[in-house]
Amino acid sequence: MAVAEGAAAPAFTLESSAGKKVSLKDFKGKRVVLYFYPKDDTPGCTKEACNFRDAIADLKKAGAVVLGVSPDDVASHQKFIGKFKLPFELLADTDHAVAEKYGVWKEKSMYGKKYMGIERTTFLIDESGKLARIFPKVKVDAHSEEVLGALKAM
Repeated sequence: MAVAEGAAAPAFTLESSAGKKVSLKDFKGKRVVLYFYPKDDTPGCTKEACNFRDAIADLKKAGAVVLGVSPDDVASHQKFIGKFKLPFELLADTDHAVAEKYGVWKEKSMYGKKYMGIERTTFLIDESGKLARIFPKVKVDAHSEEVLGALKAM
């Protein structure tokens, strides 16, 4: 399923790193930075998470809540958060159902082997639950600044 800017963000409920159920509707009236990443504690994913961590004060000032989503389980998320002192929740999409709803569960290829996995993508969801901005195939280096710029422009 393809999602598009201006459309309603697909609803979801997932277990969080804090061990509670988190739903998109819990954030009605807030801006949400929903970022999908392949795997906890891998080089690119760690850099992306730490960049969001380092920008959290500015992201909050822009009125945003940050949520990371990967197929890892809650225990993995808890370790990842503890190791890098991440100040936001990570959501466990172990059956990749939410990734599929958002169109980021894709066929990938590494060393000639094909497999299914997350295509690193960030969604900015506005206060009314609409997709304000989609960042496909994210390059992690300056991504948090790019997201912050988009939030300020909303």
